[in-house]
Amino acid sequence: MDPQREKPKKNNTEHLIADRQEGISVCGWILISLSFFLVLITFPISIWACIKVIREYERAVVFRLGRILSKKAKGPGLILVLPCTDTFIKVDLRTVTCNIPPQEILTKDAVTTRVDGVVYYKIHSAVSAVANVTDVHSATFLLAQTTLRNVLGTQSLAQLLAGREEIAHSIQAILDSATEQWGIKVARVEIKDVRIPVAMQRAMAAEAEAAREARAKIVAAEGEMNASKALKQASMVLAESPAGLQLRYLQTLTNVAAENNSTIVFPLPIDILESFGQKNRGG
Repeated sequence: MDPQREKPKKNNTEHLIADRQEGISVCGWILISLSFFLVLITFPISIWACIKVIREYERAVVFRLGRILSKKAKGPGLILVLPCTDTFIKVDLRTVTCNIPPQEILTKDAVTTRVDGVVYYKIHSAVSAVANVTDVHSATFLLAQTTLRNVLGTQSLAQLLAGREEIAHSIQAILDSATEQWGIKVARVEIKDVRIPVAMQRAMAAEAEAAREARAKIVAAEGEMNASKALKQASMVLAESPAGLQLRYLQTLTNVAAENNSTIVFPLPIDILESFGQKNRGG
């Protein structure tokens, strides 16, 4: 798609606002002149009704005879408003925190969950926020709820639990593109909590416990196999050196006696029993 064709679409609202403000009739100019004349004859008392203070984080969208006075909002600082023909709406440009209440969501693998989140957004175009939507904050709140349910409904439970950050970025991109014509910039989306039914929690806990027991048994079996291999190698070494076997035997007795035991187990070598058996047979 040609990017030059997309620019007029984005600026349609500004062009329409500019067209609206150019059509003041003769009666309108007469009313404006009378308003100026009223301000002049009541000066300086009227100055207190004409001057308005706009804070640093605010902008004022001024309407003159029902039409937006300019494409750009006024402020911050002092602005001049005619008492009879002008009205204005203040727009707060600070970041707004929108808490999404827990939503009942059926995931892709048919698991019912309750998910809540928070959306951070701010108004970057006061004129669009006033002229294009009735209540920009309510509209953004309802759109965030709907988008959260729609996006999470396409994810499985495992994806929902493991990929919160990616899902939050996807929701943010959808909200940002949808609220652009309202003058809204979505700064961040966070998924706070994912609540699973108690029965599902027990089933997941049982599954995790069974998996851990299976891994423990595998590790224990591998340990037994490695130990048997090591004992086999040790027996081969000791078989080649009978003196080494006696030294190992004495070292084992020393370790047993070092534990302050009153009873010492004294293993009897099998070779001695065999020699006694041979003598008895010979006798």
